[in-house]
Amino acid sequence: MIKGIYEFISEAQLKKYAELAILAGVNLQKNQSLIIHSDIQNATFARLIQTVAYETGASNVFIDWTDEQSTKDFYLNAADSFINHLTDWQAARFKEWDDAGAAYIHIISENLDVFKEVSTERISRFQKASRTKLKAHYAKIRSHEIRWCILAVPNFTWATKVFPHLTKEEALHSLWKLILKGTRADGKNSIKDWESHNRAFESRKKILNESQFEALHFTNSRGTDLLVGLPKNHLYIGGSVIDKNGIPFFPNIPTEEIFTAPHKNKVNGKLVGTKPLIYGGSVIDEFYLIFKDGRITDYYAAKGQEVLQNLIETDEGSHYLGEIALVSNKSPLAQADTLFYNTLFDENTACHIGIGNASPSNIQNGIDQSEEELKAAGLNTSLLLVNVTFGTEDMKVVGIKEGGTEVPLMKDGDFQF
Repeated sequence: MIKGIYEFISEAQLKKYAELAILAGVNLQKNQSLIIHSDIQNATFARLIQTVAYETGASNVFIDWTDEQSTKDFYLNAADSFINHLTDWQAARFKEWDDAGAAYIHIISENLDVFKEVSTERISRFQKASRTKLKAHYAKIRSHEIRWCILAVPNFTWATKVFPHLTKEEALHSLWKLILKGTRADGKNSIKDWESHNRAFESRKKILNESQFEALHFTNSRGTDLLVGLPKNHLYIGGSVIDKNGIPFFPNIPTEEIFTAPHKNKVNGKLVGTKPLIYGGSVIDEFYLIFKDGRITDYYAAKGQEVLQNLIETDEGSHYLGEIALVSNKSPLAQADTLFYNTLFDENTACHIGIGNASPSNIQNGIDQSEEELKAAGLNTSLLLVNVTFGTEDMKVVGIKEGGTEVPLMKDGDFQF
């Protein structure tokens, strides 16, 4: 039995979770390199993924270790010249990995208090500098030119935040169960379960892509009344996506969303957030956004107002949307009726928007279009993409066709097609 945070999960089950990341997540090919981004606290799982990758035929596996405590000291003490700049060698290694056709796996684990002593402004500046320096890499990520996957393992701090009424051991056990259930990694054959899951995505995407709605109208009792205009020839993505070589992969484990890109200048109304937004290690909660002609013109957060401001003011594009996602409240994660305090999980429990950059894959032939062509089509560009959950149990979504015909798409938070 593996001890520590893994003592509530068998070695066989943990290996199945690692196999899901390799075989379905990045769909690693024989003789392909793999880069694993992991904090040192998740070393056991990172090494297991490395083992599975080599068993699958990886040519090389490099683990890019981080340490959140060292990162905290960096934010607190580093000179401004380093806060405002990402060194050339860090950008160069991503270029070398990308040029070699490497796949990427990101292992995350939430710790909401680790950066509470750090200035949110310093975090925001470093994130902006990093995204600027790695712009080419993130462009490849967003366009699915390279394959990547993000998945999570729990820790005691995160588990007790999610389940404060339980002992830390009970909380960790409960969070493990929810993560495995939500990622469909708790069955006898998780790969087949994901293939079945993907077939439901394909069916709904076909209907939405053939409908070519001019807009989607979102309303609920929390105060959301949002009209989201869509660009011509838009495409919905969900479940697996296809890289430039025609190889399918799942960027997010778990995933429940079907999403497309809004028209940059055609979003109007009010959006009320329904779950906390975790950004840069800080919490934004009890917030709303006001849109006019696509732009966020007003916003408020009872908690994390400065963090929300820094997010929105990252660049010009972060004042607009790059994603609108439909998510049913009947998914395993949604049915858990749990606040995960983690965007990857919370966004897959309800409808959400993405502030910032739109994926070229969300428009027909978008991968082959220039930035100017994508801009003319109505797609937004930004250094970031941050998802914000606003779905509820009474969410209503109506698709509006050319000429004004309305088609019910969601009622009481669930799909009607």
